[in-house]
Amino acid sequence: MAKKPVILILLGLVIVLLLTWDDDDPQETFDLEAVYNSGYIEISFSDKSQDTQSAVLQILGMGEPFWKEFSGSEWVEYVPFQEPKYGWKAHPIILDIKHAELGHVQLKTEVYSTGDPIPRLVYSHP
Repeated sequence: MAKKPVILILLGLVIVLLLTWDDDDPQETFDLEAVYNSGYIEISFSDKSQDTQSAVLQILGMGEPFWKEFSGSEWVEYVPFQEPKYGWKAHPIILDIKHAELGHVQLKTEVYSTGDPIPRLVYSHP
């Protein structure tokens, strides 16, 4: 008889978790794109929740690393860049975000050219 209340409580917890799960979905909250246009990369970021306090943008694999800090939940940055010899995978775009609700969040994407498929957005919540 005692097992029935425990099962009902566990079932209730699972339902609550499922109902709140989508609130933290990075695909629904964040948008990060890096598009190459002859001679520069246009990097755009937006946070639909408007809770981003700050973000640090990094472009890896460059001779001199690119690093810039932003405040706010929406911005666009233009970075001079020549099309790489070994492809865009050698130059990932990393964004470290300080978010009011989610805490520390990291996003990673790759540069793509107009007309190419949009690369997947990788989300990390350390």
